[in-house]
Amino acid sequence: MSEAPALVALDGVGKDYAKLASTGGRLRVVADLLRGRAAASVFTALDGVGFAMRRGESLAVIGENGAGKSTLLKIVAGVVKPTRGSVAVNGRVAALLELGSGFHPEYTGYANIDLAAALLGMGAAEIASRREAIVEFADIGAHIHDPIKTYSSGMVVRLGFAIATAIAPDVLITDEVLAVGDESFQRKCVAWMEDYLGRGGTLLLCSHSMYHVQKLCAHALWLEHGRPRMYGAAADVAREYLAWHEVRSAKAGGPRRAHAGDYGVTALAVNPVGGGEEVDPARGFEIGVEVHSPDGRPPVVAVGVVRADGTPVYGTTSELGGAAPLRRADGTFAFALRFHDLPLLPGHYRVRAHAMDPEGMRLFDHHEAPFVVAGATRELGYCRLPHEWSSGGRGA
Repeated sequence: MSEAPALVALDGVGKDYAKLASTGGRLRVVADLLRGRAAASVFTALDGVGFAMRRGESLAVIGENGAGKSTLLKIVAGVVKPTRGSVAVNGRVAALLELGSGFHPEYTGYANIDLAAALLGMGAAEIASRREAIVEFADIGAHIHDPIKTYSSGMVVRLGFAIATAIAPDVLITDEVLAVGDESFQRKCVAWMEDYLGRGGTLLLCSHSMYHVQKLCAHALWLEHGRPRMYGAAADVAREYLAWHEVRSAKAGGPRRAHAGDYGVTALAVNPVGGGEEVDPARGFEIGVEVHSPDGRPPVVAVGVVRADGTPVYGTTSELGGAAPLRRADGTFAFALRFHDLPLLPGHYRVRAHAMDPEGMRLFDHHEAPFVVAGATRELGYCRLPHEWSSGGRGA
């Protein structure tokens, strides 16, 4: 049976932008273009990018600011032409890129629904049948009758995403759409995207949130200075990207703290079961975490265990465990977690605790507490794997 054709296929894609440092430089670029020559001085935003996506697949594009993520998405969306390489996109595409792109600022939200839907190829009858569903999903109330130029950034995203839900495109391209707007709307967007993927939709997502990358995407592409650094399973790429960031953060300074008005860890304690200074691997240890919530809603907490050098060992969240925190009288929320029957080898470790919003989407804080696993061993590594020695064996 032959493999399904790709909806999106890129091969050797690169994008150069002319450097315009002065008026004279601009004139030279114009002169070069009139002569049919490339600009003499260019900045390479992308180089050597290639991948293929088939129906029902999902790909996250990650990397630091300036890595070329938005340029790549614009090329796939057809907004920007590549300098070199080939791009093939088959099917209806909906792209949520810069805020307000595709909207007329003087038109009302209602009028922009009709305009955007028509530009996406929908007929008058189809637009009329879906208009109210779009308005309901956007949930911006009477503002739907106001000009777009009066909208906040969050309202623009609401309307743009609502239009995308109505047309159910073959390929949905989103650039940090979940970084804008309130948490309830972000949760609604994530639920819709999960359903969209379940129905065979194809998602190309740009995000700084490794939570969203792993929750929504099967594969990820890590761009660094415009070139692919790693491509593979989303969990693998996210792990390597986070580890790379941890190394950079360790070199830059101490742990991150929450800003005023954010969710933040207010207390973190590590207590060996049975008391004492060191952790007995068989008995384990307990963690107590208290988190401040600026709006009174129960937050999510992420907990990880790392080696003393920062190498990740394990991580989980209260959302994954279905844990409900205890609300204290002072408005903070308390979480308790116990680790037992530890496979960890003796040595020095640290517990990391992160405060997250109630949707488990955004990470705000970073606190650490050290602990020591007791014992002595000549084994190597971080953990003890169950094993059994025997005489001989296959290949011996």
